[in-house]
Amino acid sequence: MSYRTIVVHVDQAANLETRIALAAALALREDAHLVGAAMSGMPRTMLAGRPYEGSGLYMADYLQVAQERVERDLGRFEDIAARLGVSSREARRSNDEEYSGLCLQARYADLVVMGQVRPADGGDGNLLPDLPDYVVLNCGRPVLLVPAAGRFVSIGKRVLVAWNGSVEAAKAITAALPLLRGAERVTLAILGGSASILGEEPGADIALYLARHGVRVEVLRRPEAADPGAALIALSQELEADLLVMGAYGHSRLREMMLGGATRTILASAPLPVLMAH
Repeated sequence: MSYRTIVVHVDQAANLETRIALAAALALREDAHLVGAAMSGMPRTMLAGRPYEGSGLYMADYLQVAQERVERDLGRFEDIAARLGVSSREARRSNDEEYSGLCLQARYADLVVMGQVRPADGGDGNLLPDLPDYVVLNCGRPVLLVPAAGRFVSIGKRVLVAWNGSVEAAKAITAALPLLRGAERVTLAILGGSASILGEEPGADIALYLARHGVRVEVLRRPEAADPGAALIALSQELEADLLVMGAYGHSRLREMMLGGATRTILASAPLPVLMAH
């Protein structure tokens, strides 16, 4: 398995250049086609009962402004990707709204690269706080989430993999294989876990699976954490990891919204790139 097509979300977030540069580095590493995807369609606020003028004239004006924004953003994508030497690339524009539009573009790719939106960033009308959450749940492809702050020239030398035996974690590991094969160090972390799910020797089976794919793994067991998301972030910093691989929403989204969970913590505050799958 390798990444043949990588889609990077193009918007007006502060980390756009970092996100495009990382997607470009992955495309060059994997000899993949890089797609910059930007949407100019109706934002959800216009569909949620806010008192906007609904005349055709207003909508035409809105779309013109939005399309001009998209062209500027995609121009940045083209400039950065060209400067970094990505020859197989395209700028893809769509009049879909951001949520369904990005999920649709994801269906034609092996990996989606998008930016983290921290709660404090939600006041910017061009940033959608729940967009990463929605795309992870609905795009049907692995998502590489790039932190809102920091620079990440390359990833995949020191990888932390969160393993709990779930379907979602298994999907994330499979999706990360192109990166795991080239890693200098892969640490498989298990926080607690029962023998009924993980076997008599937790981590041994998935480590053997990875070994058959040419990935050398160190299994690390830690006690169950009250806040597994925070525990994974702390462990990634302890190990100086440059990538975290994990399943998203192993519990229901409603349960995580009500009680908290690793996915929501990571989406909001991870300081390193995270490859997620649901």
